[in-house]
Formats: sequence, C-alpha cells, structure tokens
Amino acid sequence: MSDLKLGDKAPNFDAETSEGKINFHDYLGGSWGILFSHPADYTPVCTTELGTVANYKAKFDKRDVKVMALSVDGLKSHEGWIKDINETQNTTVNFPIIADEDRKVSDLYGMIHPNADDTLTVRSVFVIAPDKSIKMTLTYPASTGRNFDELLRVIDSLQLTAYNKVATPANWKHGEDVVISPSVSNEEADKMFPKGYKVVKPYLRTTAQPELNK
Repeated sequence: MSDLKLGDKAPNFDAETSEGKINFHDYLGGSWGILFSHPADYTPVCTTELGTVANYKAKFDKRDVKVMALSVDGLKSHEGWIKDINETQNTTVNFPIIADEDRKVSDLYGMIHPNADDTLTVRSVFVIAPDKSIKMTLTYPASTGRNFDELLRVIDSLQLTAYNKVATPANWKHGEDVVISPSVSNEEADKMFPKGYKVVKPYLRTTAQPELNK
C-alpha cells in the first residue's frame, strides 16, 4: 500500500472519469487540487458528500481549487449515480469522478485499508498545491461523512501560510488573527506586519491576518 506523506509529490495518473479520460496533473494545471475517494457508488453518505461538493463549486473556484472524486465502480454506474445525486441533493455534479475499477489510483494513493475493507476505499482526502506537492491528508472511516467547511478552512490556511511567514492557531477562521512564525525576529516582524503585533510570549506573537500575497 502506498505511504504518501506531506511534502511528497502527488503521483500523476491517467484515468477514465465521468468527464472522459483525464491526466491528473494536466487537469490540475497551476491550481490547487483536492482528490477524494468514496467507498462505492449508490451509497448514502457518498451521495450527500458529492452533492455538497457540487454545491460548493463557487467556494472552491474562489480559492482556485479543482476537485476530483474517485470510486471503485465503473462509468456506467457513475452515470446512474450522478443522476441520483443531482436529483436528491438539488445540484448538478460539476467535477469528474474517476472510475477506478482496476484499483490503480486507489493503490497509488493508498486509499484501500485492508483492515477496514480489502476492496473498497476509505474516505481519503489529499489537498495538493500548485507545485503538485501534497499539503494535507485526511482519512475518515466509511461510516463518517466529511466536513467540507473544514477542508475549505484548511485550504484558506494553506494558501495564507504558503505566501506569508505566519501560522494559523487552533480553530482559526479566515479573517481572524494569526501567529507569527518563530523564525521571524522582532525586527523583521516590525517591517513585515505594519498593523503591529502582540507578544504573548517570546515564542507566541499574534497579528492581524495579512493580505494573501502570492
């Protein structure tokens, strides 16, 4: 089983999807990406998840994030399932779903956990940066639906901290104060954070969220 870690390059692949044959890296281009797996088609939790992602399209677009889903069922099954998703979740699925019948992508990304199920994928999530490095991984059991608001929060943090020398504290949300990186001296902080900052402890300094400088 694959053992991908943070900072590893996200493996590239060609796959048949609900929107035709796609090369993963080409699909992402210079955008951020989310690759997430589903145990099987026509399952209740997955149906709500895919509907939620479709309804969040504007939120993902705002952050320049492209999403791609995966299920181990085939294209014909995907076609019928998408109709059900659109009907029951009052949406239109607007991203590709990989038909991974041969488990090629599932194995490449370690999405099958034999101690949970030796044929179906768990609810894996990979957040991928524009340089194709893996920035976040998340694994839920098949019985628990994912929180996509949390994924958006993580992406906001990743994008902010990728371009500014800050980190985000516990329960942080976009617009709230952030933590200055310990590698930044007070003299540097004076120049880098013109809004000022608060020294709670020498190693804990907070400041207003800076603008996103890419």
